[in-house]
Amino acid sequence: MDPRLVAFERLLNIMDELREKCPWDKKQTLETLRHLTIEETYELTDAILQKDMNSLKGEIGDLFLHLVFYCKIGEEQNEFNVTDVLNTICEKLIFRHPHIYSDTVVENEDDVKKNWESLKLKEGRTSVLEGVPSSLPSLVKASRIQDKVKGVGFDWNKRSEVWAKVKEELDELEFEVENKSQFIEEEFGDVLFSLVNYARFININPDDALSKTNNKFITRFQLMEELIKENNLEIDQLNLSDMDIYWDRAKKIIKGNSAV
Repeated sequence: MDPRLVAFERLLNIMDELREKCPWDKKQTLETLRHLTIEETYELTDAILQKDMNSLKGEIGDLFLHLVFYCKIGEEQNEFNVTDVLNTICEKLIFRHPHIYSDTVVENEDDVKKNWESLKLKEGRTSVLEGVPSSLPSLVKASRIQDKVKGVGFDWNKRSEVWAKVKEELDELEFEVENKSQFIEEEFGDVLFSLVNYARFININPDDALSKTNNKFITRFQLMEELIKENNLEIDQLNLSDMDIYWDRAKKIIKGNSAV
């Protein structure tokens, strides 16, 4: 028997036992699992960004458990079970890949995405943006919105046009800030949205980029704190100029270590 099927059946059987015998697992609902699933997803993305394959294996397993858990609860409520879920996604994938399972011809990845969005509308959606979750973090949501509308051809033609739009939005933000207007927040949002758009054109995921910058800042700042303590000083007793000296020193140390 296929070892993949054996392993999956084993997980399903363990889930059945836990739901029957474990006090904690018996109490869980779709709602109580929701925030835990979000947390597990972020832990998985951390492992991806850190290129920690051993941790990634474990985090994928945790997420598998949550998905099986949702299926078990759905079965108990006579709404759906794991078989329904798997068959539904299989049928969806076959329907949305006519270039594989039918006679549709595509030239490249962009053609695939355009077909994907067109097929979604045929499934009954009234808007291309209908499938963008409202609860997505704003930066991720901006990326998904832009990716969705690109799928139907609503997009810039050249990278230079997008960069010109970024500069236009920056000028508009500066104007509103100088005039202390009520539109500062709106214009700031437009700047971020245009930068997310530009990120697509230079093949960068903006959320990944910001995550890496956050981690870089944390690492450098914490090293700065260590250097300050080594000199028997307290960070809150230093002025900005003094802190800048330690900041630059931490930056050099990290660069030196990464060059080794």
